[in-house]
Amino acid sequence: MAAPLAERLRPQTLDDYIGQKHLVGPDAVLRKMIESGHISSFILWGPPGVGKTTLAQIIAHKLETPFYTLSAVTSGVKDVREVIEKARSNRFFTQASPILFIDEIHRFSKSQQDSLLGAVEQGTVTLIGATTENPSFEVIRPLLSRCQLYVLKSLTKEDLLELLYKAVERDTFLRTKNIKFRETDAILRYSGGDARKLLNILELIVEADGTDHVLITDSTVVERLQQNPLAYDKDGEIHYDIISAFIKSIRGSDPDAALYWLARMIEGGEDPSFIARRLVISASEDIGLANPNALLLANAAFDAVMKIGWPEGRIPLAEATVYLATSPKSNSAYNGINEALQLVRHTGNLPVPLHLRNAPTQLMQELGYSKGYKYAHNYSGNFVEQQFLPDEIMNKRIWFAQENAAESKLQERMIQLWKERYK
Repeated sequence: MAAPLAERLRPQTLDDYIGQKHLVGPDAVLRKMIESGHISSFILWGPPGVGKTTLAQIIAHKLETPFYTLSAVTSGVKDVREVIEKARSNRFFTQASPILFIDEIHRFSKSQQDSLLGAVEQGTVTLIGATTENPSFEVIRPLLSRCQLYVLKSLTKEDLLELLYKAVERDTFLRTKNIKFRETDAILRYSGGDARKLLNILELIVEADGTDHVLITDSTVVERLQQNPLAYDKDGEIHYDIISAFIKSIRGSDPDAALYWLARMIEGGEDPSFIARRLVISASEDIGLANPNALLLANAAFDAVMKIGWPEGRIPLAEATVYLATSPKSNSAYNGINEALQLVRHTGNLPVPLHLRNAPTQLMQELGYSKGYKYAHNYSGNFVEQQFLPDEIMNKRIWFAQENAAESKLQERMIQLWKERYK
């Protein structure tokens, strides 16, 4: 049976590699490292179908070094140790370290990741990890500190069009067809920046046509995909398109829709920790101070799912989903921290006012550190008005209450304490 189109078109060199110019374009950091012949361990973080596995294979081919692959879905600690032992025995002094590529490294347990540490630190293997999840959440800190992190982006419209036309021109099977593109909006939209999904859709449409003259239009793409809803990278669709619909349904206070998208993810085999983590984020970002209990419930649901697993884990996830969807909404804390970050980036490292500084030494006391600071608990109502921001931005407002019962009370309290500043 012929290999899928995406596999047949997998690039063999950096010159054929499409996208990620910030990493592998002329004078880019990763290209320079590859061309030098010496690479350090690193992790590639990005959505599906943007070239993480392909990039690892190109590097191994360029360096002419042994290349070992493990999937975090099917491999255990024993498999990791066996590969490390093979790498150790196949290592030659004149050769670069063998490359160990671990796909979906975010699915490795702590013990599996621990088993990699020594080999990576000693240079027995050069680790290349690929992940669709934020490594700071999923990769243990000792391993992350030993690896560079490179972020891959979804392919642009120009990248995808280049890939489409290259497929039609270069693939031995597609060349036998007379393929014309009247429209490309639908095929690009359905691909979602995923090269593998794009090629899967193209292959599906060509095979379904059954003739030697294939005209691709937006309507034919929509029609074919409706007839074959799971034919094009179900995992990628569920992981990105449906989680977006799920979060937006919660934000839009529609519990029916939120439960529907939750069910779609559960049926599709989504990682329960991925869903639970998004609920915690939504509780902070979209419900926030309008109902602080939402974060507590979302976090409790996360803990429960981790303890009981599937299928019972669907129940606390559903409970949290309904609670978040029906809660009042506020993003005032989300807006506030973004405003504060923008202010810090604009104003730089402003000095801390002297009265707010700690004074653990005699010299600091003599320099005026902590002088004039008023201890709030010594005053009526445990409050006394004083300056807490740097002089340059002392009157700057950052947090603004929104219109909901909980924040109205917070706003009233701030006005009571600070008078005009919070009106």
